[in-house]
Formats: sequence, C-alpha cells, structure tokens
Amino acid sequence: MIPMDVVGVRMEMPSNTPIVLLREAEGVRYLPIWVGAAEATAIAYAHQGVVPPRPMTHDLMKDLLEALGTEIREVRITDLSDGVFYATIVLSSGVEVSARPSDAIALALRTEAPIVGSAEVLEQAGIEIADEVPEEDQVEKFREFLDQVTPEDFGTAGT
Repeated sequence: MIPMDVVGVRMEMPSNTPIVLLREAEGVRYLPIWVGAAEATAIAYAHQGVVPPRPMTHDLMKDLLEALGTEIREVRITDLSDGVFYATIVLSSGVEVSARPSDAIALALRTEAPIVGSAEVLEQAGIEIADEVPEEDQVEKFREFLDQVTPEDFGTAGT
C-alpha cells in the first residue's frame, strides 16, 4: 500500500463533476476519484478545516467511533473495477469495513487517519506529473488534464 495525501477537491469541466485528488506522499502520481457533490463538500470542509454549524454525517460517524472507543487505523483505496473505486476503513480493532472512497476519505480527514492506495489502483488510474515541477504548475497541468479527460476514460464513473 502506498501512502497518499489529499490535494483537494476540483471540478471536472465541462460537466462540473467533482473530483477528489489524491497524490502519492513520496511520488509523482496523482489519483483522481469522481465523487458526488455532497461528498465533495464533506471532503473539502474537512481538508480546509471548515467546521459547519451543525455536524455533517461524517462528523457523526467520527463521534460514534469515539463514543465506542474505536479509532480508524487507516483508509485504503483498494480496487478499481469497471470505473468504480472501492475503499476499506480499517479500525483499531482490526475490523475492516467496506466503504465508498469518498466517505472513507471524508472520515479519514476528520480523524487524521492515514490514507493509502493499492499499487494496482495507482497503476490503473494514476496520473504522473514530474516532481520537479512547482506545485502551481502541477495544479495547472492537472487542470489541463481534467479539461480533456472524461469518466469514460476510466470506465464508468463511480464514488
């Protein structure tokens, strides 16, 4: 499993479809995952440190885990099949729970749990951007990529 960082949430044009963008912590590959609007908001809020006036569903999940004395050990992006990404939330007890990547990422950001991706998923859907390129240029290159890519390039879009 490869450690991943959340870069942020972007909009894929012209369809205005939200994408959460992950990046290898020690590499040059990015992993775009199409997500729903509500999940994109939940991820963006957590990533930017925004605290909503009332708890969102992922905040409730975090509070429930804390009340039960359980922590998230890590979130794994485990598979990509027919254009649909799959994830697993690994709890401190060793229990593994299947989840949509968007929900798992939103929860990982709230609990500061590490996010990892399988090598196979990164081989299938990772996008390489040279490491020596300044971050602003990386974002611009990725935006150019988003202008040309469609969900069909990865099969069927999924969250």
